Order: sequence, then C-alpha cells, then structure tokens
Amino acid sequence: MSQIADQAPGQLSGQPPTSEAIIAARIAGAQGDASNRTSASPARTEFISFAIGGDQYGVDIMAVREIKGWSDVTHLPKQPDYVRGVLNLRGSIVPIVDLRCRFGQGLTETTPLHIVIIVQIGGRQVGLIGDRVLDIVSVDAAQIQKVPRTGHGEQTDFLSGLVTHDNVMIALIDLPNLLSVGDAATDH
Repeated sequence: MSQIADQAPGQLSGQPPTSEAIIAARIAGAQGDASNRTSASPARTEFISFAIGGDQYGVDIMAVREIKGWSDVTHLPKQPDYVRGVLNLRGSIVPIVDLRCRFGQGLTETTPLHIVIIVQIGGRQVGLIGDRVLDIVSVDAAQIQKVPRTGHGEQTDFLSGLVTHDNVMIALIDLPNLLSVGDAATDH
C-alpha cells in the first residue's frame, strides 16, 4: 500500500503535498484501519469520493490501489468509446475508463488537472478518470440507499447505492458491474 503515498503527485518533487497526496496518505491509513477492525465494530463503509463535473461519486476504499495525475495513454483499436486506452503502470498494462463517457455524458476533455484512480476489480487493475478527488467518506452501511429504477437505463446498473454526506448526494460505483454490463470488449 505504500505505492499510494510514494506515487502521489507532488511528493517526489519536494513541493508541498497536493490534495491527491494528502488523500493518498489518508487512504493508506484508512485501509490499514479497515483491516484491523473486529466484527464487533459497527457496520461502516469507507469510500473515496471524487467529482465528475458537478456530480460526486464514490468507490470502495479497499478497491483503491493508487491515485495519480493524468498522463497520456496508448489508444487501442476496436475498444468501446469509454476505454480511453491503456497505461503502463510499473510494468502492468492498465485499461483506463472514462467514467463520464461510460455514464453517457460524452468524452472527458482530459487536462493535467484530471486524476486517474487505480482500482482493483476482481483480479485486474483498472484506471478511472475523474475530475478531482474530494475526500475519504465513512458512513454507516445503513445510510446507503438503493438506486431508484427509472426506466431501462443502463447507467443505474453501474451504481451500487446512494448516500448523502454533508448535504451532498454521492453515487457509489458498482465496480464489478462497471466493466461487465453489456460489455465483454475489455476482457482480453
């Protein structure tokens, strides 16, 4: 887990830590705390919250492997539009998913300010493009509400629940469904 703190933007250059670096250090601590909990502790869940446009999303903190700044990717032919390409991450080839596109909101015009959240989905790592990381959020599992079904839209199949935190609604991403719903193109 030291990769998160070691690879956080701003840390290697001697510059003051960036918000990603601070959150990365908190992730490492939160993941260590989560692994030390006993079954007697209340049912709580922790996730990383991040923004895509004006919307907030969350991913399970235990799935996050690292957060890095945006860097160019290698595009591959015949991939779904939301797979922006692949990134060589210390010898591992990681597909990069544009969540804005996956959620039907068009392609992200990436800049150096965008972030990539590297998550573990099953036995593989996948990068998720976001606009910015916001915080680590801890809530009682009972606070997570089901996503209302409003028609046959696939977009809600990517969500595992909704939670309100500090008067803001956060949509929790169902990572296993993110790549599997109606799609086998990324399973090479």
